[in-house]
Amino acid sequence: MGVLDGAALAVEADAVREAIDRGAVLVAVADGRVLGACVLDGREITAIAVRRARRDQAIGTRLVEAAAERYVTDEDELIAEFDRGVRPFYESLGFAIEPADEPGRFRGRLG
Repeated sequence: MGVLDGAALAVEADAVREAIDRGAVLVAVADGRVLGACVLDGREITAIAVRRARRDQAIGTRLVEAAAERYVTDEDELIAEFDRGVRPFYESLGFAIEPADEPGRFRGRLG
């Protein structure tokens, strides 16, 4: 939760706990410290964050790649909805991007 809170993401603690119970949270750890986390609901990324000091070190990329390995099949895609500011991140990972219903938001699909 500290990493997600530090990124100022609008994610409910109860939802994260439920995702942990389902085994749907991927965590990047080094030297016993959480560097990043990716929360999934089915095949949708609901939150992803990396500690500010560890950004631009491919941690987020590896988290999304791990999620894709787990959830992308011939029939299913990995989905994410996100703000304009992180669109380049998702584009760099090969997500097909389209506008979402909310202004300034986008939806990406990988698969």
